[in-house]
Amino acid sequence: MSLYTYEVAKKHLDAWLACDLALATSQSYTISGRTLTRANLKDVQEQIRYWQKQVDDIQREQSGAGPRRRVRRYIPIDL
Repeated sequence: MSLYTYEVAKKHLDAWLACDLALATSQSYTISGRTLTRANLKDVQEQIRYWQKQVDDIQREQSGAGPRRRVRRYIPIDL
């Protein structure tokens, strides 16, 4: 079960994607001698990956697929 609803996770993903677009235009800028540096691109990309995974997991849960599980069977052999 996910910690977030689909709407919340999608909203966060959209916000981080918008942030990524803003960083694509400029990393920092100066106005009247004051410099503003935006967020680190690496951190933004990590957040995008996190929220994309959350959205994908929620969609998978809602479709009934759930998380992929592997089952292994072992047979003990006495040598």
